[in-house]
Amino acid sequence: MAGGLTASLTAGRAGAVLFRHPALLILVLYIAARGVTTGLFLHTSAWAPAGSRFGPGASLADYIVGWDAQWYWLIAVEGYPADLPRDAQGTVGENAWAFMPVFPLLARAVGVPLGAWGAGGVLVALAAGYGCCVLLWMLLRERIGRIAAMWAVAFFASAPLAAMFQVAYAETLFLLLLLWILRCLQTRRYGWLYPAVVLMAYTRPGVLAVALLFGLWGIWRFTQRRREQLRGREVVHILALGALATITGFSWTFIAGLVTADSTAYLDTELAWRRVWVGDTGGFVPFEGWVQAAQFWFEVWGLPAWLGFVALGLGIVVVGGLVLFEPHVARLGIEVRLWTLSYLVYLLAVFFPQSSVFRLLFPLSPLWGAFAAPRDPIWRGSVLVLCVLGQWWWIWNMYGLGTSFWQIP
Repeated sequence: MAGGLTASLTAGRAGAVLFRHPALLILVLYIAARGVTTGLFLHTSAWAPAGSRFGPGASLADYIVGWDAQWYWLIAVEGYPADLPRDAQGTVGENAWAFMPVFPLLARAVGVPLGAWGAGGVLVALAAGYGCCVLLWMLLRERIGRIAAMWAVAFFASAPLAAMFQVAYAETLFLLLLLWILRCLQTRRYGWLYPAVVLMAYTRPGVLAVALLFGLWGIWRFTQRRREQLRGREVVHILALGALATITGFSWTFIAGLVTADSTAYLDTELAWRRVWVGDTGGFVPFEGWVQAAQFWFEVWGLPAWLGFVALGLGIVVVGGLVLFEPHVARLGIEVRLWTLSYLVYLLAVFFPQSSVFRLLFPLSPLWGAFAAPRDPIWRGSVLVLCVLGQWWWIWNMYGLGTSFWQIP
């Protein structure tokens, strides 16, 4: 009896310590979630068929450095090609210029003492993922409450794309920088944004969405100037940050052109992946990708192309309406809502939706706060279960199978 009481008191003290130190509680949740993900990877390895991409019995290391992680490894080892790969017709093929240098070089630096680039890559991804969880909680706690914000962290750490925390991809590092930017906007600490913007620009594509975010932020601050004074110094910061994000966002195109002596090297490289799906449709045209995809996918599904265009239009209206008017999303704060709009517009402008569309939605992770806002424990428990089930589905298809055209992460 005494032993049971002692154990209960000890557990109670441990729980109290965790709740007094949110970063520690987040670490416990994060480690538990990573254990679940590891288990799903091991289950996938054990049950993968012989014809799957990685084969049966693949190791965790195989998954860590699989798919696009190979491009990051190539950059870390060989750098970027001065001569673009071309086919017999002179069309540019897939190459490393589609990927940014910060993550692979950081992974190399971390991996050198460990003797393997992949070890460095997964450590960077894991550490950045934990940082994302802490920043997400900080971003949401004043909007939806501390407990709801912790539920949002639990959803995020266990989400269908939680495998990104444990593979050598740049996604978590990019999201860490993004959440830092959103938090700095929330607290009006503009000086910290400059290095974050520069690092983000060379981590993965997407900083142009941040440029749009700064533009929308400036407009919003102007409309709110009677409630919160808009000082000249803040205006200068917003304009300077918008210019910096725009310049660095386009700079990779210039750098690729300078190294390869081909001014369209970067855009042609990005289009190389699109050609796999729809063939050569000429140069890059903003917003064209989704129109092409609407026709392509509906024809693949045996449906008329015009129905795809209707679905695309309705989807834009519905998603835009949810971001602007859904009350749980509205509670997340103007920073999250403006980012969501900015990033969705960016995806509409540059992306061709295919199997990677799920991974491309990873930067919208602050929206987990909207799922955590309802206080019903049945709702929250159900969301968490669905997150884990979705995670299993994604890992099984993208890593356990990876044999079909839609099973590419």
